Amino acid sequence: MTLWFKARRVQTALVPALVAFAVLVMVAHDQYVQLPSLLTARGNRVFLMQLVPLIVTSALAYSLAQAVTEIEAVAQRKVRHLDAALITTVMVATLAAGLLTGEISGSTEASMAGRNVLFLAGLMLVARVFNEQAATAVPVGWVLAVMFIGYRDFNRPWPWAVTLHPPDYLPTYGFCLSVFAAGLIAHTRFRRL
Repeated sequence: MTLWFKARRVQTALVPALVAFAVLVMVAHDQYVQLPSLLTARGNRVFLMQLVPLIVTSALAYSLAQAVTEIEAVAQRKVRHLDAALITTVMVATLAAGLLTGEISGSTEASMAGRNVLFLAGLMLVARVFNEQAATAVPVGWVLAVMFIGYRDFNRPWPWAVTLHPPDYLPTYGFCLSVFAAGLIAHTRFRRL
């Protein structure tokens, strides 16, 4: 287990990413930038909370890519279960940081950050099944697409742009949780060793 813990770079990659995520959610939860839109003339207001989840998804993709295939193929412990526990722990920590900051500060955008990490991590985990090296780019590509073509009108996101949906819209939470569950199942069942 110690070898797995070190191989996954939990202390050197994941813990600093989680700390950076929590600090940025606390500090920049209500900050936004105005970006040009490719579909509307008024532009898009993009909260920094749209970008902050990429810290966690990138660190998680890096951590999971550190697998030592030869050793894990003959390991007595179930490495896939350890990975699933690690992924779930990271998601719970990000959800807690976002919801706690949102509750303390009264910021709805802060509570969206954890929800968006669930969705983007689910996308990344599904993408890892098909191409491990490109899996980190999938959440980044999604965020960029949402930033530039995610709004049909000013402050009205398209239904597919789930990371822009209001935080009090519960079906989006359910959808993000479903995408994360699908990613976790894909990672545990279909991952190549």
